[in-house]
Parts: sequence; C-alpha cells; structure tokens
Amino acid sequence: MSVKIHYPNTRFILSAPSIYHLPKDKGIEVAFFGRSNAGKSSSLNCLTNQRNLAKISKTPGCTQLINLFKVYADCRIVDVPGYGFARVPLSVKGKWQKSLEEYIKKRRCLKGLVILMDIRHPLKSSDKRILLLALKHGVPVQILLSKADKLKNSMRKFRLLNVRSAILNFGGDIKVDVFSSRGYGIKVLRDKLDTWFSPYFLKKSK
Repeated sequence: MSVKIHYPNTRFILSAPSIYHLPKDKGIEVAFFGRSNAGKSSSLNCLTNQRNLAKISKTPGCTQLINLFKVYADCRIVDVPGYGFARVPLSVKGKWQKSLEEYIKKRRCLKGLVILMDIRHPLKSSDKRILLLALKHGVPVQILLSKADKLKNSMRKFRLLNVRSAILNFGGDIKVDVFSSRGYGIKVLRDKLDTWFSPYFLKKSK
C-alpha cells in the first residue's frame, strides 16, 4: 500500500559538507545518486515540477555538497555529489567515494536509492560499485536510464532490455526504467518514491 505525495511542495533544507552534518537520523530519506553528468538535478526538478529546485551546473563535478530537500515533515530527498567525472582530481574522487559509501552504510533512515545512468553509457564501474554497496546493506534501488529522449524508440527499448538483463546478475531489489526530463519515466519515479515514503504516513495514521 502506498500514498500519493504532492512533490511540488518539496523545499530545499540545507547543504552539508559530509554525512556528519546531516539532520538527525530519523524519518525516511531517499537518495539520488549518479555520475556527475547523468542528470540528477534535472530528474529532481522534473519530479517536483520546479525549474530550479536543484541547481544544474554547467560544469559537471563541481558540486561537492550533500543537498537535502524536505518532501513532508521527516520525509526527505537527498541529492549527493555526482561521481566519476574525469576532470575531478583523484584525491577529490576518493573523498567523494568514501563519503557516499559512509552514507549508505551508516544512514539508517535511508530507505531507497535512485541511481541515474545515462542510457547511452549505463553500468559504469562507479555505478556498479554504488549498486553493489546498496544491495550489501539491503537498500532497494531504482535505476533510471536518463536522457532517453536522445535515442530513437527502438534503441531505447534495446538499451532498457539489455540493462534489465544485466541487472539479473546482481540479485536484490532493483528496478530499471527509462527516464527523460521531457517526460519519460516521471510517473514511474513518483510512484516508486510514494512506495518508499508510505511507511511514514501509514505509521502516523495509526
């Protein structure tokens, strides 16, 4: 059972330099992960129907903060720094990677991961690393193959089937769908988040 949440009410809360500056570990969080040019900010803006809720940088990889957004009371969306961008120094990459891994391992209120992957370049080594870490700690995953409008319908379906087939080898709770800021997959994303946030509302109604 799930509830229907009105995501346009989502508001920015704060930016944190590390997981140790996040709010108290309570309620429900859903985190958005992805390579620096995968379209995380665009997906958040589409989800909430707000043009500038998540700032879209012209230089992928420059954002080094964890951004939190309040959906409702203790229900939050977390936009973590992008990973895997080639122009970022190795020392910075290592710092980000450690921070992301700590977040998945230690944040008990984390109930789901949305991983954005460019449909033209899915399942990079950095994507797989985060995916395996989430599965290791029992966190369900929704993969969104972003920028789906860049491909023709036949190729889009082909890529989707390929990734779904590859994901079978990972096991665990993983769903894969196409996504684009021009309309593909927005309902799928909202429905998935509704499911993950629902326990909070069901608990409050008792």
